[in-house]
Amino acid sequence: MESGESQQDEGGVDVDTGKTYCGSETLGKPTDAANVSDDHSQQRPPDSRPTDQPTPQSQPHKTTLFVQVKETQWPIIYSPDYNIGFLGLEKLHPFDSGKWGKVFNFLKADGMVSDETIVRPQEATTEDLLVVHTKKYLDSLRWSVTVASITEVPPVALLPNPIVQRRVLKPLRTQTGGTILAGKLAMERGWAINIGGGFHHCSSERGGGFCAFADITLAIKFLLDLRMVEKVMIVDLDAHQGNGHERDFMDMRETVFILDMFNRSIYPHDGYAKRGISRKVELDFNTEDGPFLRAVERHLKQALEEFRPDLIVYNAGTDILEGDPLGALSITPEGIVQRDQMVFEIAKNRTKPIPILMVTSGGYQKNNARIIADSILNLKKQRLIQCQEAEEYLKNKAKQSPSQESSVDTGAANANPTSRRSWSSIFGFKK
Repeated sequence: MESGESQQDEGGVDVDTGKTYCGSETLGKPTDAANVSDDHSQQRPPDSRPTDQPTPQSQPHKTTLFVQVKETQWPIIYSPDYNIGFLGLEKLHPFDSGKWGKVFNFLKADGMVSDETIVRPQEATTEDLLVVHTKKYLDSLRWSVTVASITEVPPVALLPNPIVQRRVLKPLRTQTGGTILAGKLAMERGWAINIGGGFHHCSSERGGGFCAFADITLAIKFLLDLRMVEKVMIVDLDAHQGNGHERDFMDMRETVFILDMFNRSIYPHDGYAKRGISRKVELDFNTEDGPFLRAVERHLKQALEEFRPDLIVYNAGTDILEGDPLGALSITPEGIVQRDQMVFEIAKNRTKPIPILMVTSGGYQKNNARIIADSILNLKKQRLIQCQEAEEYLKNKAKQSPSQESSVDTGAANANPTSRRSWSSIFGFKK
């Protein structure tokens, strides 16, 4: 069962260095409303702001995040620096902290990508992060106890902060840089996928739920500052409410439309942030493929009739998978593949196709990486994502050195791909 509500409310490039200017105009931010009850109301909150906001800069800053991308590279962003490992403590959290590398290795084993045909992002700098985040919040990350709370791994509080910065926060900053880069690539290429990112519980002022940086908010803010977009739709289909970006864009509803479909009974229970949702779809425990996919189709199509975005930011969490210890939904691997295909098809089949930026967000089981890779491979198979130059590059390289094999993880190379069913076998969808 699900319930839905809908409500409508209201830079440049340095030619000498090639670095991109991006402004840091302050986002409107809600006050901390810990005492606001979760009444599921959708009224606009008062236009009040906290005293601690990012200091507006008199001129845009130069960022190195927008690296040069070759035509022979897929707009798929990944770096080995995404993966987290710190003395085995990462095993104390159900999150697979090496998920992102496994996804890349699966795609590599299946012959879709190589080291040369994906885009490696840069780590977001403090100056980049200050485009959205408050200085007070970023300073708080210098305390290991704060990072331990955000990552939900208590022993991290005992580690020296330089180690925490290097082994935990640097990977998250690199993924954040990847999402920001993916936003620009999506507008230039029509789509982009960051194999990481999707830290939708983090807002400008606070982190939580393994989310330390507000990469979704940052990607949108960079594009707005560069005037590459005027309106953006966030489609958040992770099992959890995306309370971070909802708080950030609370006062920008005419610019950012948020469709959020989530399990009503799990973290974060942020009733105040729900006021930032334009179309709210709350799911019950153990929702299965049929009702879930029908809801995605209906609400996304209706949302696009209400709001005409220049870009869709798709938070494609896989914690909706059956058996997930935190998501508590019952979506099959095939259902996740079809969900992603549906979102891309609906965006592409508009009279004017809508560029789409996909981030992978939550997912807490060992088979999530295989499912994410299968979904990306299916998007390619359905010709919803293409890069002919990259495919030709790999073919030519294979002809030149047929004896060379890709270096991948053994588990990735030997894993069986997820079996796929047609949409009609799940819920009778007609193309």
